[in-house]
Amino acid sequence: MAPRTNIDGDHTPSYPPKTPAPPKRPVSPPRPEHQTPPGAPLIATARRGVALKDRRAANWAHENAPWTPAKAGRQVTAQLRVWGHQPDEPALDTVIGLLVGGVLKDGGRRISVHLSDQDGQACVLALSHQHGLTAGHAPGGDDVLAKLSTHDLVSSCGTDTGEDGRRLWAVIDL
Repeated sequence: MAPRTNIDGDHTPSYPPKTPAPPKRPVSPPRPEHQTPPGAPLIATARRGVALKDRRAANWAHENAPWTPAKAGRQVTAQLRVWGHQPDEPALDTVIGLLVGGVLKDGGRRISVHLSDQDGQACVLALSHQHGLTAGHAPGGDDVLAKLSTHDLVSSCGTDTGEDGRRLWAVIDL
């Protein structure tokens, strides 16, 4: 059989056309499913930053300064009033002062305060942005959580430490 020719006299190849080039970035493999059986030790996972979903939220960045707890207290109180809440100002200022004062002691250059509300409660979170902290409470009985839990305004509180610094949070009844 003779090769086929086109109008110009060139012959067409008898092999299939060239395949397209592979994508520049390879497809990533599926993520593994981590399922631990009951009673097994917990697996350390990567933490995400602060994320508040499906509710009103506000946040402020502050420098590490002695006046930051008072300023953060005024901002949180003003925002709660904008949202229609009537918080107990002296008690709220004390709670915000403990949260912000606790993360200021971590020594970061800046801190952030995050606020959200839902169902008559507000969550206030203070983040230190200080890298390299170890988990745990301060020695000598200077425990912020113990001080926070003594207030009637606070329904729950907690802390954790991660790559982005220490987080202190409190859920406040409005």
